[in-house]
Amino acid sequence: MSKLLATKPLDMLLAEAGETGEHSLKRTLGPINLITLGIGAIIGAGIFVLTGSAAAQYAGPAIVLSFIFAGVACAFAGLCYSEFASLIPIAGSAYTYGYATLGELFAWIIGWDLILEYAFGAATVASGWSGYLVSFLQDFGIHLPPRLIATPGTDLVLYNNRWEILTKVLPDLQAAHIDPATLPHVHALFNLVAFVAIAIVTTILVIGIKESANFNSAIVIVKVAIVLVFIAIAGQFALAHPQLVAHNWHPFIPKNLGAFGEYGWSGIARAAGVIFFAYIGFDAVSTAAQEARNPQRDMPIGILGSLVICTILYIIVSGLLTGVVSYTALNVSDPVAVGIDATGIRWGSFLVKLGAIAGLGSVMLVMLLGQSRVFYSMSRDGLLPKWAGTVHPRFRTPYISSITVGIFVAIFASLIPIGILGELVSIGTLLAFVIVCAGVWVLRVRKPELHRPFKTPWVPFVPIMGIVVSLALMASLPLDTWLRLIIWLELGMFIFFSYSESHSRVQALHGPPAKLPTATANMGLGILGSCLLIAGTFLPFASFAESGSMSCWTYSIGLALAVLGVVLNSVLFAFTGRYVHQWFTGGGAVLITVLTAIIAYHSAGFAHFQVAMLVLIIGAALLVISAVVGPALAQPSGD
Repeated sequence: MSKLLATKPLDMLLAEAGETGEHSLKRTLGPINLITLGIGAIIGAGIFVLTGSAAAQYAGPAIVLSFIFAGVACAFAGLCYSEFASLIPIAGSAYTYGYATLGELFAWIIGWDLILEYAFGAATVASGWSGYLVSFLQDFGIHLPPRLIATPGTDLVLYNNRWEILTKVLPDLQAAHIDPATLPHVHALFNLVAFVAIAIVTTILVIGIKESANFNSAIVIVKVAIVLVFIAIAGQFALAHPQLVAHNWHPFIPKNLGAFGEYGWSGIARAAGVIFFAYIGFDAVSTAAQEARNPQRDMPIGILGSLVICTILYIIVSGLLTGVVSYTALNVSDPVAVGIDATGIRWGSFLVKLGAIAGLGSVMLVMLLGQSRVFYSMSRDGLLPKWAGTVHPRFRTPYISSITVGIFVAIFASLIPIGILGELVSIGTLLAFVIVCAGVWVLRVRKPELHRPFKTPWVPFVPIMGIVVSLALMASLPLDTWLRLIIWLELGMFIFFSYSESHSRVQALHGPPAKLPTATANMGLGILGSCLLIAGTFLPFASFAESGSMSCWTYSIGLALAVLGVVLNSVLFAFTGRYVHQWFTGGGAVLITVLTAIIAYHSAGFAHFQVAMLVLIIGAALLVISAVVGPALAQPSGD
């Protein structure tokens, strides 16, 4: 266990930070570039979409307090990020910081977790960006082929000479007593707009970091200008209609409706957890530390500067928005446009769409930048294959990892409806914040003599508050988001123990991995882990087959048993080293756990229950066979 918590020596990190040449990243970014990178990632879907829905469903006008609460949480984490970014100016962000302080296992967990934030976050944003662009083009009478503007299976209808998603316009059709079947309609096949958007952003990232940063800076200027225009218009209207603002702000904190998170103080907390997605991005600045000209000075400026600017803008926009429009009317996809329309400025919708197109475009760029840099760092440490860290000799960017990430993100964005990933991205980021705050505290205790160009004030108060507030926001998120996070981390543990642990550069410093002495011991652990997995798999389905429904307790117990089985098999992988049978056992474990969590959770409305049971039986049989027969046939794989 102590080897799994081995830390990466600081002298190794600092030596990597000082490398130059064609195989290292190019240092070209100044403080303005870093601030705009942060603003580019932060201002996007949050300010243009989430503000309205969070106010309407959770907090009311007190959404202002939710932004302040979330901003305070980010401030604690931002101070900790700034100390690490100036002390260890190397690509990798929270992954690198966790490696230096808490150990390799925590570093892998946070690196795997950052994929949720960056890759899936970019895919989610790309899907939203395509919707805004299609709507913007249709405002000018330009219609793209409807089968290529949404994910497969999405129903679109031609309504008011615009192709619209059926679920979006269905309330309007029902109010007008129009049967959707009488309208021209198609089923989408592929979201080509989102695919092309990711392809363009990936190309920009491959060409060079300086070009990417300049492109991002130009976009940031456009969208910040649009936000300021809204503030000016709405502010002038609010000053001219103070009675309307007072009416819309009363009560400022609506009474709780009897459920946690629906108005009241619990609603403010729930809204803070939801709109936290709006703050994701300032930590992405730290992934570019190895490309900053003077990281010791400029990284804290970039992180804290972008955070302060965006927090101020969020508070002002949310306050004005709930002042000029009742919060009950803001549960729409374009709340800022609704706010401008209320002022009588009819070109508001056009303005917001233009701002959203620019804003979401820069978010995609920074998200993909962060993901490729995390892969670059993990590859250099041996936790991922070497190709992920290959640097282009001319452009001096990690072009293979950038292209690989771009391909997968483009596929996700164009084929998969990923609306639930907004909450997954938030919980992944909050977990990163917890580890970074803990890391600053740990390093202060272990290495108090280190020279720190930027020092987090009031340690340990600031790290502790960052941990507490981040955990509180995580606790306010729905249970199914936690379950999906656990499943994602289980898959990461399988990859770590089956590949990364045996290829790690840090592990190589401590000698070869330990192995269990006999195949019999391996087989015993495999059978026990498999039995737990099978029990966890079939308990929820047996309950469903008997009663036609499934209680939360039944599902939770089943998932807990499945998780315990995966943990036990992960221990088996850790001790058996590089043997063939671990891939069969691990594949079965991952298959069963993922299918259990996804299918069982939605089983009450699952139309093909027998098919699901057959798939799980096959997976369970594979797991048993591999656990019993695999150890007896195990041979070194030779890698």
